[in-house]
Amino acid sequence: MTTANRQSVKLTINGATYTNDVEPRLLLVHYLRDVLGLTGTHIGCDTSQCGACTVVMDGAAVKSCTIFTVQANGHELMTVEGLADGDQLHPIQEGFWEEHGLQCGYCTPGMMMTAYDLLSNNPNPSEDEIRHALHGNLCRCTGYQHIVNAIQYAARKGSSGGEGTPGAGDQPLTTGQAAGEGTPVGEFNTEDRPLRVPPA
Repeated sequence: MTTANRQSVKLTINGATYTNDVEPRLLLVHYLRDVLGLTGTHIGCDTSQCGACTVVMDGAAVKSCTIFTVQANGHELMTVEGLADGDQLHPIQEGFWEEHGLQCGYCTPGMMMTAYDLLSNNPNPSEDEIRHALHGNLCRCTGYQHIVNAIQYAARKGSSGGEGTPGAGDQPLTTGQAAGEGTPVGEFNTEDRPLRVPPA
């Protein structure tokens, strides 16, 4: 239902469908955090500079502080809460743990979602390709090297099913079921678009 002040939206997030009436001016990051309680998506700058609010929409990493919720109507999204399969960490999460890819952790969800987009499209990226993919995500703590190491770890795990030579095997990264509801989110294979705003 659409009224003068509110508009009905229906989004698929981490495999579950949500329908809400929202104000047209409500940013997607605030919808995720304040309406749905998915607080893993962080707000860092409100100017699209830091990347802490990055989520995956229709297979591409986007900054949710630059998108109105009504623009995401009918789209499929994944937040950091959708990475793990129950108690089983996603290879990206495991990589950040094993390679100490975080300190304060505030930028980490956005880094992980950017890494998910990268590895879905390029399962065996070079270090330069990883650094380029992260150009829209800022970290004030780690100096980035451990984040790069974490993504390289995830690439090894995701491409071969275990630690080994990068590029061995051809199994893509997949994500599991989020919060015990909905269905697993499918594989994403779209071109790399670090900052994309969908058509209205």
